[in-house]
Amino acid sequence: MVVPNKDPKQSPKPANAKSRQAPKRPRKPASAVPEPMGIINPNAAGIDVHSDNHVVCVPADRDPERVRTFGANTADLHEIAAWLKKCGVTTVAMESTGVYWIPLFELLESEGFQVHLVEPGQLSRCGARPKTDVLDAQWIQRLHSYGLLRGSFRPPDSVLALRAYWRQRQMQVCCAASHVQHMQKALEQMNVKLTEVVSDITGLTGMSIIDAILAGRRDPMKMAELRHERCHKSVAEIARALEGTWRPEHIFELRQARALYYFHHQQITECDEQIRLELTKLVNRAGTKGLTGKPRRRGRKSNDIRFDAKFPLLQALGVDLTKIEGIDVGTAMAILAETGGDMSGFPTEKHWASWLGLCPRQHESNGTKRRTRRKGRHRLAIALRTAARSVGRTMTPLGHFYRRIRSRIGGLGAVKATAHKLARLVYQMLKYGEEYVKTSMEDYAAKMEENLLRSLKRKALAMGYELAPLRT
Repeated sequence: MVVPNKDPKQSPKPANAKSRQAPKRPRKPASAVPEPMGIINPNAAGIDVHSDNHVVCVPADRDPERVRTFGANTADLHEIAAWLKKCGVTTVAMESTGVYWIPLFELLESEGFQVHLVEPGQLSRCGARPKTDVLDAQWIQRLHSYGLLRGSFRPPDSVLALRAYWRQRQMQVCCAASHVQHMQKALEQMNVKLTEVVSDITGLTGMSIIDAILAGRRDPMKMAELRHERCHKSVAEIARALEGTWRPEHIFELRQARALYYFHHQQITECDEQIRLELTKLVNRAGTKGLTGKPRRRGRKSNDIRFDAKFPLLQALGVDLTKIEGIDVGTAMAILAETGGDMSGFPTEKHWASWLGLCPRQHESNGTKRRTRRKGRHRLAIALRTAARSVGRTMTPLGHFYRRIRSRIGGLGAVKATAHKLARLVYQMLKYGEEYVKTSMEDYAAKMEENLLRSLKRKALAMGYELAPLRT
């Protein structure tokens, strides 16, 4: 006979009740109080840079008024340096705001301070906070005192002048290119189809015809006879394209565009002369090395450097970067101007590629990798991407690599991957002084076949098979 329980709360538990209960987790030991972060740079100051004023913050024990606002004139910059010396500051961190930081950076560096130029992203990634100029200066000083800010790469003073002239030259090239488009627009408005019969209107044939138009000549056949002998189009085809409407306002526009194009090329010539003088001031790293190998067969372009810079580049860099497929004198000059040829600021190839922006950015949250775009465009990365596009059209191992990657991920990915490979080759040559050894297509094909065979064997072994050659 079964007697029911009087108290339902005391009802017997089933036999498997323990199995349904969640196991008790062991108690976590009381977490120790984290140690406070130590100050690495006790003599650190922070500066928030603006166009018309600079907000400077020093350690709290150096001055009762630790945050001061100064003007941006030269006299104000000297006051900043004097106050920092009075407060015993030895290292300074400042945010890279436009070009407003350059005068203050150069002055403080000449006064003996250790100056760190900080990317703005480093300051915004350290947590949310109120935003004022005074608080920004205090935040920069605090982060720098704890050693949490990393200074940006800046080439030595001996290269800064060369970099300034080279960047000025690149700007003049861009301005000249814009006026080429203006000439094309004026010709199209006159219905002169010169761009359809001439590959480059700034070449010998194109500029001869444009000069004839501005000189008042209107006979299409006589202007077509100005074509160069190597021009692919015949005289009759060019003459048919030169039948225009000749409105005076369009001719005026063409005349001004051509004058501005010539003016900017005169400026480019002046920049090249300054670059040549700066190259003579650099230290000779090549020693007694000389140029080896046959020169490349390539016609001179209108934007090429107007002096023989190959040997001065060899002396300044210590190695001949033009031996690498796709890298010409202009790309090697960009590498020298932007880095000075010194790779000591980049511990590994990965640091170098990350600085150039030629590798994917790491942005992972909760196991999910997100795609992010890097702000700004690196001048040297643009030069290497251009070199990658040119090497993709060659029958070389690097060209085959470009085409192989393009078949998998497309043209943009292939350009970036090939530029990354070029950057690694440049790093190896500049870092260790190694000479570039060209690989033949036969050796490259044999290496690709060996890699493919190794991959097939690994896949077959994973599926329980063994790969064996066919019997002949």
